[in-house]
Order: sequence, then C-alpha cells, then structure tokens
Amino acid sequence: MRHLPPLNALRVFEVAARTGSYTEAASELGLTHGAVSRQIALLESWLGQRLFSRSGRRMVATPIARSFAGEVSGAFERMTAAAEACGRTDARRILRVNVPVSFAMRWLIPRLDRFHTACPSVEVVVTTVSTVHEELRGGFDVAIRRGVAGAGSWPHHRATHVLDDVDTLIMSPSLFAQRPILDLADLEDHRLLATETRPGDWIDWLEAAKLPHLIGRPRTLFDHFFITRQAVMDGLGVGIGPLPMLDIDIAMGHLVTPLPHIRVHRTGYVALLPEGTDRTAHSMRFVEWLAGESGRATPLA
Repeated sequence: MRHLPPLNALRVFEVAARTGSYTEAASELGLTHGAVSRQIALLESWLGQRLFSRSGRRMVATPIARSFAGEVSGAFERMTAAAEACGRTDARRILRVNVPVSFAMRWLIPRLDRFHTACPSVEVVVTTVSTVHEELRGGFDVAIRRGVAGAGSWPHHRATHVLDDVDTLIMSPSLFAQRPILDLADLEDHRLLATETRPGDWIDWLEAAKLPHLIGRPRTLFDHFFITRQAVMDGLGVGIGPLPMLDIDIAMGHLVTPLPHIRVHRTGYVALLPEGTDRTAHSMRFVEWLAGESGRATPLA
C-alpha cells in the first residue's frame, strides 16, 4: 500500500495554492477559514515543512509549494479524466454555470435546450449574480462575466470570448406605433429609462447620436436591466439595450430598435474556467457551445 499524504488535505492545499487565498479556498470548498488552515497544517506536518508563509494578512505559497501544487493539480486532472473514461456512459454529469441575471434570462436560458439536445448526459445547474462585474467565487464549473480574454485579465482562470455586446435604442412596438421615433428629433418627446448597473449607456449613446444637449435630461432609473427592459416593453419610455442579448425579444416582436444605425460597442462577455479544468471535460464542451451559439445567424432554431 502506497504511503500517500492525506487526500482531503491535498485537495484543500491545491485550491488554496491555486486561488492564493485561504478565504477563497474556504469559499470554493464550502469550508470555514479555520478548517482550511487545519488541513494545510496537517499536510505541512506530514511533509515536514512549511507550505505557506504570512505576508501581511495573507498566506502565500512558498516556491516549493507552488511547484508541488502544480503536480497535485495535474494528478487530480488525470484522476478526473480516468474517472470520466471509466464511468457509466449513461451517468449524468452536473455542470454548474454562474452567470449575470440578464444574461441568463435573455440569452442563455432560451438556448439551453439546444445544449441539452447536443449533450443529453450533462445537467446544467444555473446560478446568477446581480451584476456582470460581480466578484468570482468558488462553486462553479463555468462563469460568464463581462470582460476581455487577454492574458492576465482573469487570474487563476482560463477566459474564452463568447459574445459581443452592442448597445442601441429600444422601445415597445405599441409605443412606436403611437409616437414613432423616425429621426433624432423625435426622441425629445419620450421619457428616458435607465439602469443603475449600466450607468454610462445613455451618455455614450447620446454622444454617438450627437445629442449632447440631452445628456443632463432627467431619467427614470431602475436598479437592474431586466426591470428596465420590462418597463420598456410596457411602454413606459425608451431605453438603451444590448444586442445580441435582445435578439429573441426583437424576433418575437416584443421590442423594436428605432435608429438601429446608431450603436455603441461595449466590452463583450467571456466564459471563465478555473485553472486545472480538464480540457476534454463537459465544461469545455459547454464553452465551445456558447461560442458557437453567439455565431448563429438566428437566435432560435
């Protein structure tokens, strides 16, 4: 029988070294900070040397610990791949996906059936965050956030660009029928609806439309975009909305886009995989599916 280190302590150590924080490791593993500290101490006792040293309020992995963590992470990846290869082919895989609320409601959920058709053995569990910039925490296999996929942009994660984001003017078909916006002057007769979590939308669009004199005009403000979208659909006023996020609403006749030639390009969305994720796993297939969906000419088959 091989004389192995305590496996639970190895698991805790790998996460602590990867995230660079006992607190983040505790959050990802669903443990207390003290439990993480005790497991690290147990592994240090088994190895006979320190793995972390204190730097201010943080515990920082030593050079030898970082090297050891790389080996442990690789071993876990190989075990995961072996388990998947040897597992029952009909066993369902759980994929935990963490996304902003509006992204989930207006883009992901209407398309999920196509992923289930392509990968029937994978069960997607969707959790949401209130803003696209919310801090990354553990407990997910794939996260969607607004950002770029450049090197160093997302420490401890692999980023893949999956969706562009372009802002344009939106309004309800009924309001357009009553008071159409056919040119820029028509906008002055309408109430402007804005979103607290998207503070620059109107300013940037009005500048692109060369209407700076309207920037200081009062607006009706809502805390999240999915509330603003509902207010626009109800005909309360006009708003700024993201494409292709609203493609389905437009295709179904719930929204129209007057002055569609005036657009503001925003930072798009990326899919994030925690470092150490097996590239052949279902999480990678999900990211590839996301990127493929963003390139579809029509929102729904």
